[in-house]
Amino acid sequence: MCAAAALAAAMVAAPAAAQAPADPYPVVVVDCFSAAQVQPEEYILACGDGNNRLAGLHWRTWGASTATATGTDMVNDCRPDCAAGRFRSYPVTVTLSAPRPWPTHPGVQRFTVIRLLYTDSAPAPVDKDVTYKLVW
Repeated sequence: MCAAAALAAAMVAAPAAAQAPADPYPVVVVDCFSAAQVQPEEYILACGDGNNRLAGLHWRTWGASTATATGTDMVNDCRPDCAAGRFRSYPVTVTLSAPRPWPTHPGVQRFTVIRLLYTDSAPAPVDKDVTYKLVW
């Protein structure tokens, strides 16, 4: 009986951890298919032919103004042509930024800039630190 009373007292004395409600409309990144993504594991950069994609993305942050991940940029070397080329991997840090309203989805913000910082070598002729606008 004493043990039960002690357990009950401990349960009352230890308040449950407060959980912040999830943001129903987080900032998203829009993919090649016009779908909203939050912390995607993969992201295609070359929508036309799929010859450049980010893979194995591990998100460190995903906030209202920026998101940062590490992963691998998989780039087809297109030698002798893209159909016969080999995909080569490049370690990269990815930063999404510049959220703006998504015109076709009222109330939703989407990241409009992606920065790729290659932590080893970069695919030629790309610089080790490049920034692109996300237009889709």
